[in-house]
Amino acid sequence: MPEDGIAPIAATGLRGFLGKFTVLKGAQRELWLTFLIKLLIITAYSVTNKTLILWLSSDLGFNDQSAGALVGWVWAPAMTVFTLLAGSVTDAVGLRRTFFLGAGVCLVARAVMGFSTIPWLALAGGLFPLVIGEALGTPVLIAAARRYSTVRQRSISFSIIYMVMNVGFYIAARIYDYVRQSLGEHGHLNLFGLQITTYRTLFLVSLGFELLLFPAIYFLRRGAEATDEGVKFTAEPVRYVTGAFWERIWLTIRDSALDTVRLFRKLLSQSGFYRLLAFLLLIGFLKLIVMQMDYVFPKFGIRELGEGAPIGQLLGINYLLIIVFVPTIGALTQQFTAYRMVIVGGVICAASVFVMALPTAWFQGPANGAIGQWLGHTYLGLKGGIHPYYIMTAIYIGIFSVGEAFYSPRVYEYAAAIAPRGQEASYGALSYIPFLLGKLLVGSAGWLLVAFCPEHGPRHSGTMWLIFALAASVAPIGLVVLRRYIRVPEAGRQDVD
Repeated sequence: MPEDGIAPIAATGLRGFLGKFTVLKGAQRELWLTFLIKLLIITAYSVTNKTLILWLSSDLGFNDQSAGALVGWVWAPAMTVFTLLAGSVTDAVGLRRTFFLGAGVCLVARAVMGFSTIPWLALAGGLFPLVIGEALGTPVLIAAARRYSTVRQRSISFSIIYMVMNVGFYIAARIYDYVRQSLGEHGHLNLFGLQITTYRTLFLVSLGFELLLFPAIYFLRRGAEATDEGVKFTAEPVRYVTGAFWERIWLTIRDSALDTVRLFRKLLSQSGFYRLLAFLLLIGFLKLIVMQMDYVFPKFGIRELGEGAPIGQLLGINYLLIIVFVPTIGALTQQFTAYRMVIVGGVICAASVFVMALPTAWFQGPANGAIGQWLGHTYLGLKGGIHPYYIMTAIYIGIFSVGEAFYSPRVYEYAAAIAPRGQEASYGALSYIPFLLGKLLVGSAGWLLVAFCPEHGPRHSGTMWLIFALAASVAPIGLVVLRRYIRVPEAGRQDVD
């Protein structure tokens, strides 16, 4: 789901995977703090991300098209680009300071978004600075997981970070529903005489999680590094050690940008780069489905299922399943090539979306039956009749989760497996491209909402979902049809498929 570029490490079996946890005995406190920081960062981010599209329309007056374009074509791609560049800031000021810097920027940005009712101020002082603050967290967390774990602890540390990320998504989903149902979809919170709308209240909740970050970051010991002999303290590496704080940041970012240009010039001379690029562009059509869960599904859910619909808890099915499915499927399919598993996962993911395009009448029976009653009344806490879209969404997300567990981790593995020796990191960084393309594609979803799922008037949501399903199908079809042109032999695996 997330764009951290972190794939969980598959064990030789489920029992072997669980057994890996014992290596964390005696882990340094910084590693446990890293897990906590990840949980707080991802929860705050997810609450904000799910609220963003609704806030733009309800509080700032953007229509479906302009809200979708702003998020899909400006905000979300900018976050991907800044995430790719944010590692240079860590080089300039050190790991611990970068944590504080990112949290501080996010704190101010979320406060502006939570309290401001002036559109230009909410965007210029809140939404756009938030891009920078959020982007600073991802590479720092990756560096922290490496720095604070020993060689034996490293694999399971990244697996735990992946699972903690999904736990954070689930917590955010439950909070998202609770606030919307408690205050009302367009309600208000009376805070010291201020009338804070429901969506701005959600931003303030994410602000609370941001505040909790500061004591967690504070207890990280400066210069700590885990080794097999125990913790040692060294000066954090910085590229520029003299000069003003902001000057050092600027010089490091400038050098990093120049290094990136030189890197791409080198990559452009390699045939494997173009094959990987084609592969990743096709994967972008699968990431479109992931992106719409935050930027399209909330409006669809409210319009079809009613205000206060438990959208977050429906999406939470994915987060719960992925925690179980990713390590299990990874362990059971490790003998197969990454390319094959991406095709299998892509087919499953694309097929899942077609469920939402089917006539709702087909699912009225199951909605009225035992499964529908359990889903609606027990899991979702609904009262009265159960709309068929609840059953359809649960089936869609359940199938999609299986497909995601097959393909998503293997995308990163494929990029690393085909990289020339010494360029694994460069090829791995390219794995962000599918997220970027997915965000660009979802930017046009506002027009689909207006055409097929408007706020007022007749709706034909099935047609919108059919378009999404056909778009997702581009990925597996393209991977099969163009296989002989874009596939590259994977290091360490025989081409048996």
